[in-house]
Amino acid sequence: MAIIASRKRFIKKRLSTVRQTQVNSDFQALKPGEKVYFASDFHLGVPDQASSREREDKIIRWLEQVEQDAAAIILVGDIFDFWFEYQHVVPRGFIRFLGKIAALRDKGIPVIFFTGNHDMWMFDYFPRELGVPVYHEPVNFLIGGQSFFVGHGDGLGPGDHFYKFLKRFFASRLCQWLFKWLHPNVGVWLAQTWSARSRHANSEKDTQFLEEKEHLAQFVKRHDREEHHDAYLFGHRHLPLDLKVDNTRYINLGEWIHHGTYAAFDGKILSLEKFED
Repeated sequence: MAIIASRKRFIKKRLSTVRQTQVNSDFQALKPGEKVYFASDFHLGVPDQASSREREDKIIRWLEQVEQDAAAIILVGDIFDFWFEYQHVVPRGFIRFLGKIAALRDKGIPVIFFTGNHDMWMFDYFPRELGVPVYHEPVNFLIGGQSFFVGHGDGLGPGDHFYKFLKRFFASRLCQWLFKWLHPNVGVWLAQTWSARSRHANSEKDTQFLEEKEHLAQFVKRHDREEHHDAYLFGHRHLPLDLKVDNTRYINLGEWIHHGTYAAFDGKILSLEKFED
């Protein structure tokens, strides 16, 4: 009985952790013709430099398209396949993407980052250098009078206890302190090797709709009973999904290695779309 009670307290604590305070932002009330855009899982850096560069160019073309009417752009994790901020060093590459983010901010367009399981080690570089806030947990946005629960999605829902343990360890100050003492050449190689093995292990699952085993859909169902939102937007799953779950809606943003999908909200309609050059 003590174990069951302890488990219930853990679940309740977990739910309270992901119930984030509403973000008061300057795009709550959209002007006519404005949209808020959501995208995730660019995985810049894989599988090789040439492929990543081609994807980076495509992402920049998408950003150039949506900036014409963007009230805000929300990037929902795993934007980089690996990211770690040493005290004086960040991963090389992605300069065109970073430059585009800087240009968007210079134009006054809010850009918001969420960390994912591949780029969870983002700290103060983006806020200080680009004026881009970084969130490590899901957040509730009020946009156009509707409530959107947004986060990368890793570690949510039932099961996958080993990954949840690893995530807590990777997010710990001890792990970050230990990792920073690795030379960047070693640290980046180690992280890329781990990432490739993880991607290979999950590649088949990422192409299949798992029905009742869709753990994020199960999370949405359980969480919405506790706190209702008009829609839930996640990444991580790599499969574009737009599902009705009880009295709410679950959208998975997909990824940009194969799909190039994103979501757009114009104040009335939330849609899952595909970028076509």
